[in-house]
Amino acid sequence: MKALLLIGVINGFLAVALGAFGAHGLEGKLSDKMLETWEKAVQYQMFHTMAIFIAAILLIRFDISSFATAGWTFLIGIILFSGSLYIYSLTQVKTFAMITPIGGVAFLIGWVLIGLGAMKVVG
Repeated sequence: MKALLLIGVINGFLAVALGAFGAHGLEGKLSDKMLETWEKAVQYQMFHTMAIFIAAILLIRFDISSFATAGWTFLIGIILFSGSLYIYSLTQVKTFAMITPIGGVAFLIGWVLIGLGAMKVVG
């Protein structure tokens, strides 16, 4: 429980820092397309950072294992989806972009797990 909260804090910090770096440190150094890709990575990292917090809070409140699994699955999604897009933006090596959909699937699984846990809560 505490671990997911800490992971949420760290990811929130990183999302803001990487967003600022993209806006101020990479402007003029990357093409517009690669900057858009960087921004997409930041957006999805922040969206799913909030999902990690939601999963952690639900886990604290209801102690349902699917909430814990969802939180860890969102973290895997951030690493694979956002991480691959950050690296792709900087290197333009398409192999990294091919990893991105796996992270997207992890996000989808995380949301399904949140839904399953929610169904247990409401009966």
